Amino acid sequence: MRKMSLQWRLTIITTLFIAIICGCLTLFLYKNGVYYIDSLQDAVEAQGGEDNGRGADELYIRIPDDTWNDFANDFSIQVYNNKEDYRKRSLVFSGLLAILGGVVTYFISGRALRPLREFSDKIEEVQAQNLADSRIEEHAVRELNQLSVSYNKMLERLSEAFAVQRQFTANAAHELRTPLSVVQVQLDLYHSMEHPDNDACTEKTIEMVTEQNERLARMVKTLLDMSELQTVERNDTIALDALVEEVLADLSPLAQSKQIELIGKCGDVTMQGSDILIYRLVYNLVENAIKYNHMGGRVTVTAQQDNRHLTLTVQDTGNGIPEELKPRVFDPFFRVDKSRSRALGGVGLGLALVREIVSVHEGNITVKDNPAGGTIFEVIF
Repeated sequence: MRKMSLQWRLTIITTLFIAIICGCLTLFLYKNGVYYIDSLQDAVEAQGGEDNGRGADELYIRIPDDTWNDFANDFSIQVYNNKEDYRKRSLVFSGLLAILGGVVTYFISGRALRPLREFSDKIEEVQAQNLADSRIEEHAVRELNQLSVSYNKMLERLSEAFAVQRQFTANAAHELRTPLSVVQVQLDLYHSMEHPDNDACTEKTIEMVTEQNERLARMVKTLLDMSELQTVERNDTIALDALVEEVLADLSPLAQSKQIELIGKCGDVTMQGSDILIYRLVYNLVENAIKYNHMGGRVTVTAQQDNRHLTLTVQDTGNGIPEELKPRVFDPFFRVDKSRSRALGGVGLGLALVREIVSVHEGNITVKDNPAGGTIFEVIF
């Protein structure tokens, strides 16, 4: 069961309070009004008695004796009708007053709670890539001042921690690149020469070392790319139809090896950003769709643009991704099927890099099921 918002709680409590006050006030006024009306009726009835003595200061109307009974009856009926009308009007007025008080309370409380709602929205938007933009005004509301200060200090600590992490990743990648390059040079030199005396076990070992060295080299390159994304210029005008055609052409040999059909439907769509990074984004998504597709499957890339957003989708006809694993597919080194990913030569950083590229372009990426079977990656800029 969904919990009631604070604004609605304040509104309901205030409305009930107003309704109780209005009810008590109405009851008090009703009793007083009825008392005076009944007093007037008693006075009229007393006029029909034998004792007609009046004080010198009393104001009275003389009514003939032969019409007195009719007058008294009509007056009693009129008094009863007036009391009923007074009661109904009082209830209606009190109800309307309570409703009006509730409506006014709702809007006033909404305005009073706006800083709290903005604070909540800021927290929901916090990501590792936008910590600097998630700070909130510390003196907007007195009651939230200490909480705002603590929140901003927490963001500063997180920002520093992520900066240290990125710097460590960049330094580690730089340090690893040199020995890997040396190993690769030695392996290339070995492969350029003939070794007739080597047995099958030695050749298999050399082949395994070569594959793992290449895999590590790709991982290091990806880590370097991820650490340097913030410094890349993003002011190119990119024609997505041409870029997608280039990506599909580059990945055509990989698709042909699995008899996968590549389809591009972009039309005349352009965007501002880094041509290099957007190429890498599309390349990684399409390559991922090919690797994890069925034999003879299909990969479709589409791009659509309206007045506010540009939507890029890459969909495949593979096995899909389990619902519980979808939030984790963009985590570094995460693999849905670890054994299959290693067999395909993946390092687990392709989709993580995609998410970083989308983030620096102020976009959003989601993964969902393809109704025809498979997976759809949707990027919105």
